[in-house]
Amino acid sequence: MTAALARSLRSRGLQPRVFKTGPDFLDPMILERASGAPVHQIDLWMVGESRCRHLLFEAAGEADVILVEGVMGLFDGEPSSADLAARFGLPVLAVIDAGAMAQTFGAIAHGLTSYRADIRVAGVVANRVAGPGHSEMLARSVGDGVEYFGYLPHDKGFALPERHLGLFQAREVVDLDARLDSVARAIETCARCVAPTVTFHPQDDDDVLPLLEGVRIGIARDAAFSFIYPANLALLRRLGAEPVFFSPLEHTAIPNVDSLWFPGGYPELHLDRLASNDAMKSAVRAHHEAEKPILAECGGMLYLLDTLSTTEGRHAAMAGLMPGVAAMQPGLMALGLQSVDLPCGTLRGHTFHHSRLETDVAPVARSHGVAGPGSEAVYRVGSLLASYVHFYFPSNPAACAALFRPS
Repeated sequence: MTAALARSLRSRGLQPRVFKTGPDFLDPMILERASGAPVHQIDLWMVGESRCRHLLFEAAGEADVILVEGVMGLFDGEPSSADLAARFGLPVLAVIDAGAMAQTFGAIAHGLTSYRADIRVAGVVANRVAGPGHSEMLARSVGDGVEYFGYLPHDKGFALPERHLGLFQAREVVDLDARLDSVARAIETCARCVAPTVTFHPQDDDDVLPLLEGVRIGIARDAAFSFIYPANLALLRRLGAEPVFFSPLEHTAIPNVDSLWFPGGYPELHLDRLASNDAMKSAVRAHHEAEKPILAECGGMLYLLDTLSTTEGRHAAMAGLMPGVAAMQPGLMALGLQSVDLPCGTLRGHTFHHSRLETDVAPVARSHGVAGPGSEAVYRVGSLLASYVHFYFPSNPAACAALFRPS
């Protein structure tokens, strides 16, 4: 729905800016393709209120319309999408799955609008609707107390393919633009969404010292490693670093860099190509033997283990920087916001993975789950720092700089 609105706005010559609530890598890829602009996270805990205010004010000066896609249900999580809406005065457009539903739609709509007095539900829009007759029934169920903006029809062609970590990456959906155009036309035909005006006030951005001036950071980025926050790249540049991208799938050598970053992704889907690229694995080992910094997050950590195996039992030799083996699991192993206390400072982020790791390496730290007892180990093997946690670098710029600064 958010992608449909963003693409519809662009088709009318307007410039939307989209934000995604909470930690996410895959949805922003789709939303960036729909809107034509980078999609940043906006989250009261991970990003912080001050930074959120700055991002919203900055976007308001550049865009015609701002869309913030929520996470889970409106009131789910700590902090929730409702908390974000209340803090910044954002009007809420509630999207309700109306498949096989009639009068109950109205009850849910009224429940959402009355559950908390500190948020403003501007209206509701129905998803997966059978047709105009069904939509009229839904509109009657809502009555006059809630604005009914219309509906999106049920159409299998609107659906986006998914796998164990969520949506397919935008680059993997060959007909993505056609799908986005199609759903945008449907929303223009069947719904009307009038966005209320919101005033955002200036918020000074935090000063960032050039702690990485002249440092070249090699960043793995391809179909296997793509879970990168745009804000992380922006911060590295503000710190004075030069990001240099390379592909462990396609290339046989790493660039001439001072540090390496292996972000998360899908190494398990590219086992054979990663395992057979011996030249790349040798280059990474040489970087490690030279005691140059390496940060590996989630899928990036799996690539630097001895062995990785799929749920079907296929095994492959990885780079071997960190002793250990990992196996993909059929179910989710961990999910949630995390905080990690490192010698260089505290970094915030999140964890979300379907693999189980076995290693004799003793953790040098453990993360703290925000909404529960779950935690992740952080490992140090020479110049390598590895964990399942995906770090949000702007949560502590100085600590981030320490991870990549050569000794």
